[in-house]
Amino acid sequence: MNDTNLSLSADRGDEPASNVSGNAQLADIITRRYGRRDVLKSGVSVAVGTLFAGNAIAQAVKGGQPAVAQGPVRRPGAIPGFTPVPHNFEDDVVVPDGYNYQVLLPEGETIIAGAPAYIPGDGNSGSDREQQMGGHHDGMHYFPLARGQRANEHGLLVMNNENIDQFLLHPQGVIVNSDGSRDPDQVRKEIASHGVAVVELKKGGNGSWSVVRGRYNRRITAATVMELTGPVAGSDFVKTKYDNAGFYTRGTVNNCAHGFTPWGTYLTCEENWAGYLTTSESPAPREKARYGVTGFFGYDWWKAPGDEYARFDTTPQGASALEDYRNEANCFGWIVEIDPFDPRSTPKKRTALGRFGHEGAWLAPVKPGRPIVVYSGDDARGEYMYKFVSAKPYHPTKANDLLDEGTLYVAKYHDDGSGEWIALEYGRNGLTNQNGFASQADVLVNTRSAADFVGATRMDRPEWATIDARTGYVYLTLTNNTNRGAAYPTDEANPRAANRDGHIIRWQETGGAYAATSFAWDIFVFGGPTLATTQALAIDAAYAAQVFPGTARQDYLGEEASFNSPDGIWAAPNGLLWIQTDGYKDATRGFGNQQMLCADPATGDVRRFLAGPNDCEITGVVTTPDGRTLFANVQHPGERGNSTWPRIDGETRPRSATLVITKDDGGVVGT
Repeated sequence: MNDTNLSLSADRGDEPASNVSGNAQLADIITRRYGRRDVLKSGVSVAVGTLFAGNAIAQAVKGGQPAVAQGPVRRPGAIPGFTPVPHNFEDDVVVPDGYNYQVLLPEGETIIAGAPAYIPGDGNSGSDREQQMGGHHDGMHYFPLARGQRANEHGLLVMNNENIDQFLLHPQGVIVNSDGSRDPDQVRKEIASHGVAVVELKKGGNGSWSVVRGRYNRRITAATVMELTGPVAGSDFVKTKYDNAGFYTRGTVNNCAHGFTPWGTYLTCEENWAGYLTTSESPAPREKARYGVTGFFGYDWWKAPGDEYARFDTTPQGASALEDYRNEANCFGWIVEIDPFDPRSTPKKRTALGRFGHEGAWLAPVKPGRPIVVYSGDDARGEYMYKFVSAKPYHPTKANDLLDEGTLYVAKYHDDGSGEWIALEYGRNGLTNQNGFASQADVLVNTRSAADFVGATRMDRPEWATIDARTGYVYLTLTNNTNRGAAYPTDEANPRAANRDGHIIRWQETGGAYAATSFAWDIFVFGGPTLATTQALAIDAAYAAQVFPGTARQDYLGEEASFNSPDGIWAAPNGLLWIQTDGYKDATRGFGNQQMLCADPATGDVRRFLAGPNDCEITGVVTTPDGRTLFANVQHPGERGNSTWPRIDGETRPRSATLVITKDDGGVVGT
């Protein structure tokens, strides 16, 4: 993706589209619900990637809204109380006046006591990196290690390390031998740069935070032993040369967003995992073809000598699955549960929650005696939104194995603003032997195919979700999708024919019950530009003509709130809604570097809170329990060669890192 002017192919879809079903698109449903002209004049949304005149998100729910499912009544909460920062075109982090930030946990920093220190320029080995911070910081959660006020000063920060930049990771360049093999230590370093980091942090008397290299700290990587649990565990789908019984596998990759449970565990999610694997099968079985197992990231880990690397080539090599790694792909695409308080625990891949490109795993507010509900989007063009409802109720005093048994649902959106959750359960909704599904394990390994079959609604890259406990609304970011045309017709919930700027959809479950099988939805907001120049007006007028033929409406966000490609989103306990972006930079359309905005859904007030350095994505957001310290990540600065941030001790090698943001007056961040 380019940093400068972009055409309608501006979306950042990391995974190649693989959904060739004829299922309805959310964009078509939105268009039928509101009508093309009504979308422009009702205030529900406006064309050209724009939001609303006067900078008010609240206008997103005016006009044409269905009867909303009854949910909790909103209580007064915090409202944004800072001066918005402008779009940033410089290679630095910008926060509002009255705020400051600290850079913490840069890529490569040692987190294990006694481990080798980071070598400037990233000259460390693969074994070094197994004891250091990985790359591409993403979703994260803060787990307090104390009670009362000390809970806000001492805790575990558990963080995903999603991906790598090879040209930065290997200062000497990627080594490929004359026989085509890869250097094993370089591959080991790449594998160690993926996964999850558990890091103990403590706030000092001067207000700054530091790493405690204690007993909790560990790295979980693409080589860590993991247990498979739930309906797929022990099935023929996951039996490999490594574990003939099908209960254990190795590694987790492309860990994007996250989740956490009321029993104190962390959920990490495997998103674009298919790009790490390859096969030469033609045709490939659906459990590979439907997920795009083609090695499109190009890391070629299977070209390093050794069985631990050969497993990433899933081409059948022997007479049976027990002699090779033909089933290795089926061991990825899951939600992984980690106990951060027990460094000896084995991460568990919870197969009951389905196999796809999980962006994250977000639990609805939990009540004793009620089931656990987990929402998860499949981040690829034309894929689906899911939720899991546990079979057993939650009890705080009992052992919790709630993620191994329950019902997985997929969402279908209707033109009238209603929606339904369709069960992906063997024997129901046509998921039977006659239609190609032999068991519940088959349904879960082939979750995408099952969702295709039941007619779920294809969406514009469903990414992060969050639940506002005050209102019962579930918010979902749809980052973008310019790959439209005949294969991706528009629908009510995805109305743009070339959706380069993305939007946010929301819904309430019927009766306020998160386990309900029906819901009412609306569009919360569309991403879009600031009207800054005549050139921008011309560009967007042409875009409007393509998306909504015959219309001329042009409303634009103000400078303080325009954005594109919403990605991360979090409804904080105090009512503030944090929105993060992973899109494109285009001065002609008023877009600077990636950013984080803060909104009050009740009033429509939205303000840009933070803007990052060049080439980065802003992702991951959480606060301490008192809301006075906010953690956010700057991911992959300089991935296109345009950044030297964070310039620690004068180093010019860019490094992903965590921002620790506080108010100068010690108040709640964002208010």
